[in-house]
Amino acid sequence: MTDLVTGADGLPRCGWGAGTPDYVTYHDEEWGRPLRGDDALFERITLEAFQSGLSWLTILRKRPAFRLAFDGFRIETVAGYGEPDVERLLADAGIVRNRAKIEAAVHNARAALALPDGLSALLWSFAPPPRTARPRSGAEVPALTAESTALAKELKRRGFRFVGPTTAYALMQATGMVDDHLAGCHVTAVPAA
Repeated sequence: MTDLVTGADGLPRCGWGAGTPDYVTYHDEEWGRPLRGDDALFERITLEAFQSGLSWLTILRKRPAFRLAFDGFRIETVAGYGEPDVERLLADAGIVRNRAKIEAAVHNARAALALPDGLSALLWSFAPPPRTARPRSGAEVPALTAESTALAKELKRRGFRFVGPTTAYALMQATGMVDDHLAGCHVTAVPAA
């Protein structure tokens, strides 16, 4: 991540968020905004797992195809997938066709379905207290934290796959559990409530 960049629209934003029109929209309208709801968070945890080893831009551009292929990421539906669904997904050129990640998504849906209080409650229980100030530079933004490490450990204990501490922290950033927009970024912080 680089420091702030002024976009063509004259607005300062986090350096990564000005790279492409897709990133500008994602950065300005979605990243870092509090997201709740089991299915919505299941989508994000699944896409973060698929992103592992790839560019987020690849996943972002394929997200409409992922949503279609995974039935809108409805946990109950994905939890019921069997081998024919895995084969269907492996044949879908619109998504990332990785058997281990596809099988993990199905497995994670089953694990999410088994959570007594739901996925949203579990994930948000690991959100740290809000910072007193935003990071001043990309160098101050961690790749993982004690909270993301604890979250990954708990998810693994609950049977989730492909969600290590770094992926867990990326999820926390993307869903507003932490605010890693840089100081001076035009995006207004939204309280987690």
